[in-house]
Amino acid sequence: MKHRPGRHFLQIPGPTNVPDRVLRAMDRPTIDHRGPEFASLTKEILEACRAVFRTSGAIAIFPSSGTGAWEACLVNTLSPGDKVLMHETGQFATLWRTMAERLQLEVEFLPGDWRHGVDPAELEARLREDRQHAIRAVAIVHNETSTGITNRLAEVRRALDHAGHPALFFVDAVSSLGCMPYEHDAWEIDVTVTGSQKGLMLPPGLGLHAISKKALAAAKSSRMPKSYWSWDEILGSNRDGFFPYTPATNLLYGLREALAMLSEEGLEAVFARHARHGEAARAAVRRWGLELLPLDSREYSNSVTTVLMPPGHDPDAFRALTFDRYDLSLGMGLGKVKGKVFRIGHLGDFNDLMLMGSLAGVELGLRLAGVPHHAGGVQAAMDVCSARDAVVNPRLQPV
Repeated sequence: MKHRPGRHFLQIPGPTNVPDRVLRAMDRPTIDHRGPEFASLTKEILEACRAVFRTSGAIAIFPSSGTGAWEACLVNTLSPGDKVLMHETGQFATLWRTMAERLQLEVEFLPGDWRHGVDPAELEARLREDRQHAIRAVAIVHNETSTGITNRLAEVRRALDHAGHPALFFVDAVSSLGCMPYEHDAWEIDVTVTGSQKGLMLPPGLGLHAISKKALAAAKSSRMPKSYWSWDEILGSNRDGFFPYTPATNLLYGLREALAMLSEEGLEAVFARHARHGEAARAAVRRWGLELLPLDSREYSNSVTTVLMPPGHDPDAFRALTFDRYDLSLGMGLGKVKGKVFRIGHLGDFNDLMLMGSLAGVELGLRLAGVPHHAGGVQAAMDVCSARDAVVNPRLQPV
């Protein structure tokens, strides 16, 4: 292919840009995964993961995608025929539902319009109706990258508590962990599922769990077939710093470096940076006169902004144009919003100038594609990021 000068702008909502520090950390010889150096690496990583999940409990790391971690969550805690309550908040909730049904679980899928997240009041009412406690688990996608909606997990937790329901609480935090506030222990989440390729700033290839004592107890009675995904196997090996099978050693080097980077920046500063970028991207969309897919401002995602394309204009043709002309990759519409939206990812290792470049590419693309819009979206984003009261990293403030 012909050389393209400059850098590629990868603004899909994952996999995200991998920092040079992480790439360099992975660029080293593989070590003996049965030796003492590897055991030390594993123990260091597991402890650092607890700080990001905000948990003191068990962590499991699988050589897998986030989809594999979904399956591991279900097969370790449930039995065939168990009932799971899920919510139609977007494409990834829909895919998790499909997986659960293939595993012979009974899924009650509360319908949604893909423009709103979970309604905590509706959830509480449904759980109150379940007087026999037939619902064994509630499974929710925290941040739906297909829609740009972040579910209000603290309110969902209160809904479970107010209903007095004992259901297990499963959360997909694939595109939220390391990007926005997340409290595995405080929100009494039983299994948090995530992957390496988004807020953790790694290539795809690691699926991670944070696991509560309640979930570990449920695993003792689970009758789902499992071998590769078995918590007994992986947690037992991890106690000594090892894995029951060949681990993704070089990705673990990268994970150690990524966790160090999050610690150095400080999680609160990481969350503030993502919040600033989310608000700046939304300010640009509003200035362009385009419409955000989410309708409830309490549910705006700080990881991705999903934009409705005006009628009569093809978002995929627009995306192809921005890629060909400006070397900018934007996210496509998925599921029910395929062919209706484009998505701007702004998560992971990302700063203000990278966001301005990305938004400039979008605005140039809108002009070139003849999409009706107003100029000045980049300026609106700059105004957010340069405001005196902008939420920034306190460590970078002048003394």
